[in-house]
Amino acid sequence: MIIYIARRLGQSVFLIFGAITIVFVVLRVVSGDPASLMLGASATREELEAAREQLGLNDPLWDQYVRHLGEVLTLDFGESWRLGGDALSNVLERLPSTLTLAGWALVLTVLIGFPLGVYAARHTGRLADRLVSYLSLAGQALPSFWVGIMLVLVFARMLNLLPGTADGTPVGAILPAFTLALPFVGWLARLVRNGTLEELGKEYVRTARSKGLPEHVVLNVHVLRNTLTPVVTVLGLVMGNFIADAVIIEQVFAWQGIGSLMIDSIVYRDYAVAEAAILLIVVFYIGLNLLVDVLYFYLDPRITLETV
Repeated sequence: MIIYIARRLGQSVFLIFGAITIVFVVLRVVSGDPASLMLGASATREELEAAREQLGLNDPLWDQYVRHLGEVLTLDFGESWRLGGDALSNVLERLPSTLTLAGWALVLTVLIGFPLGVYAARHTGRLADRLVSYLSLAGQALPSFWVGIMLVLVFARMLNLLPGTADGTPVGAILPAFTLALPFVGWLARLVRNGTLEELGKEYVRTARSKGLPEHVVLNVHVLRNTLTPVVTVLGLVMGNFIADAVIIEQVFAWQGIGSLMIDSIVYRDYAVAEAAILLIVVFYIGLNLLVDVLYFYLDPRITLETV
């Protein structure tokens, strides 16, 4: 186990290094001059040159990369010229807001997707099963930003039932959390349905039924317990996807989290904050993947190092 974890940690370090390199190159080849944005249109050429020199933008790209890599390894992403202060501190300040949104979305995914999957499995081949499958596919296929806009138009503008933007209350989190959760509700419902059907066809279920156990006992005590193993482990991956997908949802609902901060920083060429936000999302996602892999060994004894 220790060797496996060490190997995965080595892979994670390699992925993070690759993410640092890609983000550095992409942010610096896009059009736009940070010095011009900092000083405004009225800045003179001498002022712009002084600002570029101070920011190190006149150095060769390779020298900028080596210097930047050393700074990132010490968690020094630099100062935010737009917000002021340390870039990483600005990102960490928004982290609780994004985690709150992702947490609400995870709750909605489980509360809606799991019962739907069980219901579809118990009515396999019937209208209810087909309806759940069609709705699941539709939820996964519809663009999240479009779903968010439609929800705002219907529930906030037309019916005036819910706030259309984040207002810091649990009610204000309903629409963005549901929009974020919708694709994964369908995904979880199909996962639970297929897993439940697979378990229902196994020998231990036939044995339990032959002993005269009620169907609800067979389903709730025996089948669902085995179905939970893959579901629980992949929920960690879902949480990572929530944080990554929050980039779009936060823009739609004016949710002040990492996603909206990252988009604004890219637009205004605030390299330090943009890179800190992107790498924090990458590290969070990689960390959740590693945690899920480790949980597999404890939740399912059939998993061995030779099978992964």
